[in-house]
Amino acid sequence: MRVAPTAIRYAGGVFCLGVFLLPFVPVLSLLFAGVSAFILFFHRDPQRVSPKHGILAPADGRVQQITTDDSGQVTVQIFMNLHDVHVNRAPISGDVIDITHSPGANRPAFTKDSDRNERMHIEIDTSNGSYTLTQIAGAFARRIHTYPEQGETVTRGDRIGHISFGSRVDLTLPEHVNRDQLAVQEGEKTRAGETVVVAET
Repeated sequence: MRVAPTAIRYAGGVFCLGVFLLPFVPVLSLLFAGVSAFILFFHRDPQRVSPKHGILAPADGRVQQITTDDSGQVTVQIFMNLHDVHVNRAPISGDVIDITHSPGANRPAFTKDSDRNERMHIEIDTSNGSYTLTQIAGAFARRIHTYPEQGETVTRGDRIGHISFGSRVDLTLPEHVNRDQLAVQEGEKTRAGETVVVAET
């Protein structure tokens, strides 16, 4: 089973602690072994096959909300539960022109308070407009991991990061994309790199 890059470090530390406790508190040692296994499962990174066309969902989860700001830009918010895969993927091919970290709180990602949470903004420039992917930390997520660097080119469906232990990913579309073009609705389940969010732009 392939896992996200940080999984071995997280799980390994817990497992080693369990091994240390084995002679003294066997039951607690087994508990740590179980936690270690859960961490590996949480950070699983399965292979995905992307459809040939369309703007893709950047995350596994459920479409929590679809918003339109004053300028008409549409944002699709995807909430990732604990049982979802937390590896994020590029919704479209393009150049990463900006990566911005915004410090903040760690409120539950499904609440309005999460608007003040720590986040990472990844702006991808394409020939058909600029797309912004926002990785948002949740109540238990203390680490946002972003893979590409500013100036790199990403390919549609590529792994571009992961968030540990519950979180949300927002996809802000270019101004020329309207809600009528969306192929998903609020409450719908998505799979990163496979679910089409916008069929045509």
